[in-house]
Amino acid sequence: MQKCEPTQTPTVDQAALREKYLAERDKRLRPEGQAQYLETKKEFRDFYEEDPYTKVVPREPMVEDIEVAVLGGGFSGLVAAARIKEAGVEDVRIIDLAGDFGGAWYWNRYPGIQCDSDCYAYLPLLEEVGYVPKEKYSHGDEVFEHCQRIGKHFGLYENAILSTLVQEQVWDAEIGRWHLRTNRGDDIRARYVVMCQGPFNRPKLPGIPGISDFKGHTFHSARWDYNYTGGDMHGGLDKLADKRVAVIGTGASGVQIVPHLARSAQHLTVFQRTPSYIYARGNVPTDPDWAATLQPGWQEEIRRNFHTGAFEAYAPGQPDLVCDGWTEVSRNVQAHLDETDGWATLTPEKFMELREEHDYKAMQRVRDRVDQIVEDPKVAEILKPYYRFLCKRPCFNDEYLPAFNRPNVTLVDVSGTKGVERITEKGLVANGIEYEVDCIIFASGFEITTDLDRRLGISPYVGRDDISLYDHWRDGYKTLHGTMSHGFPNQFFTGFIQGGVTAATTAMFEQQANHIAYIIRQAREKGFTTVEPTAEAQEQWGATIREADIDNSNFQRECTPGYYNNEGEKQIRSYLGEPFWGGFYVLEDILAEWRATGEMPGIQADKIGADAL
Repeated sequence: MQKCEPTQTPTVDQAALREKYLAERDKRLRPEGQAQYLETKKEFRDFYEEDPYTKVVPREPMVEDIEVAVLGGGFSGLVAAARIKEAGVEDVRIIDLAGDFGGAWYWNRYPGIQCDSDCYAYLPLLEEVGYVPKEKYSHGDEVFEHCQRIGKHFGLYENAILSTLVQEQVWDAEIGRWHLRTNRGDDIRARYVVMCQGPFNRPKLPGIPGISDFKGHTFHSARWDYNYTGGDMHGGLDKLADKRVAVIGTGASGVQIVPHLARSAQHLTVFQRTPSYIYARGNVPTDPDWAATLQPGWQEEIRRNFHTGAFEAYAPGQPDLVCDGWTEVSRNVQAHLDETDGWATLTPEKFMELREEHDYKAMQRVRDRVDQIVEDPKVAEILKPYYRFLCKRPCFNDEYLPAFNRPNVTLVDVSGTKGVERITEKGLVANGIEYEVDCIIFASGFEITTDLDRRLGISPYVGRDDISLYDHWRDGYKTLHGTMSHGFPNQFFTGFIQGGVTAATTAMFEQQANHIAYIIRQAREKGFTTVEPTAEAQEQWGATIREADIDNSNFQRECTPGYYNNEGEKQIRSYLGEPFWGGFYVLEDILAEWRATGEMPGIQADKIGADAL
């Protein structure tokens, strides 16, 4: 692995840029906030529930008791199910609407789909299944295959309940189980339930007036219609040669599909409210010589390094093993301190000033690169991101910006009207102009920061004493360690709630899965029928979360609206939930110490004659 060098960054007028950033944010703020997006239900149900990849085979409704139900077959569910099986539970059943494992990587099969972060860190359980990614940034089909590889390795296919959507979840105190009722008439009674739906679970649609009036073809990027476009995940959309295509959305999905549509469609019109951060992908094949040198623990070494570069800071002499845009600011701050001999006098305040300075410089370098690639100065200006790094999800693509040099591609800036004005029978209206098209593709993202009932799509969701989870968490999450909640026995949660956050998200899933598997194993060994945190332990963990909290609200409010800051709503709700900001690896030590007691402190358990632990 070659040494990672700092990037050359320009001099900037930081104060002037900050004013520019705020002005660009204000252009895009909408009073509706999250309400500007439509839920995929009623007339839009096909955008979510229909599976274009797997034929649903009719079956009789299931009425049966199972030990553990894992809701979701993406990376979170696969890792949780694997760890629970390793803890001695054979009756583990993954339930998923999809026809196979993969989660977001099952549904998202649009042309150009590729991982946006280092896959040596991102893909989970690499060492356990004996796999090294083919490239630094894996393409979607390789990631999907890795999900299948995990399922086969841990024997998770045998009991899986696929092509099935859980719609109701109700605790039955008399039998000590959860009733899971599905879209296929099932009543599955599970002793334990692990929620693993993930943040990219349900597609959402822009609430554009007239969205139901369009007479042409439409689909969401997460339900790509290859019957209409032709081709596959690597392009070749030959059926679009005589089609006028519109794309709404220029986030991670839009950035990856635009180059393929530009090459294939008769004409492509891209409607952009906010430009994405776009920098070079620079993907490279895995060096077989490097792979041959890997020793046990190599993935954790890369993950820790990635976490340090993305969320913390590199120490003097510490290498950047990831070496991309995610770690650029930390890498450049380290180089600056080396050059100025500034380590000895570095204070926390000076460090934050340096990070902000290099943040502004890195973003200017991204904007300068747009000028170097895009030939039309007016188009180039529209494509420049004016906001801080990590205000929006950064994108890395070598073909996106050049696509706007093609004569068959039109970029429509809708920032002034805060989006497309309306949809007609023939096309879309923006800035008072109607653009007639044959097909509209919604690359509009997912229900990531909307209300929890919209994200989960489960109603009713009722725990002990008929309490609704949505009411229980209405004013904020209430958990112990981010994985259990008082009043919801034998119920476990994964994802961005009140747990740890790290750059390699799947490492968080593994941390949670290990903890959940430990609790289930302990409960079974001790003969407990139910386990849940005490109200006091839950409150104490909430206090721990608040004590470790980092006030990032000013940064979020100054960001351009998007799902990272809840579309700029006054009540800031991070897509990361309410995480433990004391440090991901600090949390790992806390959880390990808690498990080492062997007593599960703060957990109340029921069995004949059992008292609270």
